[in-house]
Amino acid sequence: MTRLALLSLDDALPQLLGQAHALTAMQTVSTFDADGRVLAQNVVSALQVPPQDNSAMDGYAVRASDCVTAGAVLRVTQRIPAGSHGTLLSAGESARIFTGAPIPQGADAVVMQEDCEALDAEQVKVLKAVPVGQWVRRSGEDVTRGATVLTQGTRLTPAELGLAASIGLAQLHVSARPRVALFSTGDELVMPGDVAPAAMPAGAIYNSNRFFLRAMLKRLGCEVTDLGIVPDQREATIAALRHAAQHHDLILTSGGVSVGEEDHIKPAVESLGELNLWQLAIKPGKPFAYGQVNRDGGMCHFMGLPGNPVSSFVTFLLLVRPFVLALQGATKTDMARTEMTAHFDWPRADKRREFLRVQRNAQGGLDLFPNQSSGVLTSAVWGDGVVDNPAGQTIAKGDTVHFISFAEWLS
Repeated sequence: MTRLALLSLDDALPQLLGQAHALTAMQTVSTFDADGRVLAQNVVSALQVPPQDNSAMDGYAVRASDCVTAGAVLRVTQRIPAGSHGTLLSAGESARIFTGAPIPQGADAVVMQEDCEALDAEQVKVLKAVPVGQWVRRSGEDVTRGATVLTQGTRLTPAELGLAASIGLAQLHVSARPRVALFSTGDELVMPGDVAPAAMPAGAIYNSNRFFLRAMLKRLGCEVTDLGIVPDQREATIAALRHAAQHHDLILTSGGVSVGEEDHIKPAVESLGELNLWQLAIKPGKPFAYGQVNRDGGMCHFMGLPGNPVSSFVTFLLLVRPFVLALQGATKTDMARTEMTAHFDWPRADKRREFLRVQRNAQGGLDLFPNQSSGVLTSAVWGDGVVDNPAGQTIAKGDTVHFISFAEWLS
């Protein structure tokens, strides 16, 4: 049997994303419900934000020319709370004004109330000289009319939803959710609740991958159909793939992507379409498969992850996550890497690029989980993220390393 050459992540990811053509379907959703969705159209503002000059402080609207020196005494001729409009302010006059209220015509500055002394109900003393424009928020300083405030391909966060609402949008046009069929392979797998721990047969394990893969797909905005556990049989695997391909954009599996006699994913996918079995130069997560399953009128993407839980977890984040975002038309699919200090030694360089589970400590550095095995899922629970360690690289305490946060990865 010919040993497959290892493919670097930097080579594999562009090949994979080259297959991820954005889905054309769009949906119109309430801005309230658009968190995490990907914009399908640019958002252009039809108004200025703020719509007119307004006060940034509680205080007094004044003419700066009346307050060139400290101690000016002005008449208080009007009161302008937020939501109302004032009248023309003449020389020697001031207006009691509150945060967010429009600046009255004739005024060109605001003095905050801490810098004033109310002499009586009709007079105020300004204790400091006032420059033009002080504490005035200009019309359009946040958003100008006709500006593109959010671009197609933006994955929406609460801040973007607030910005859309600020220009009056109750609905947004977003990409349709990718439809993903999920199943696991392996006769050794059982579901929590089906068999009590004390009754587990020899060789059986609980199917943990199904739980975290489903959750991560949903966090990415997918509609997930959970097809359960498929037996280690060629015909059963073919039937599951054929059924899943008819109504989904992506089939995602875990397990069965190695080259053993009981690994039926490769021949099953090839019988229905085509498959590339990649051996990736990463640790954990070497076995990975991408292909396409034919269906009436088109095809369905297929991605196969390794069965070991940490391998499946890491390859999902490295490869499936950006692929699913690209299906939604997202323009940003990569992950930020932060330079941090290692508070551990890693003297064993590996031929593969490693993703070491680590935790930030109180000193601002990174601690290493002691067991980096691909089967130890507690490392992903204990850890805050991973160190992206290049192939052939050792780490000594005090070295600068590249950290990827789970919190951002899983958002």
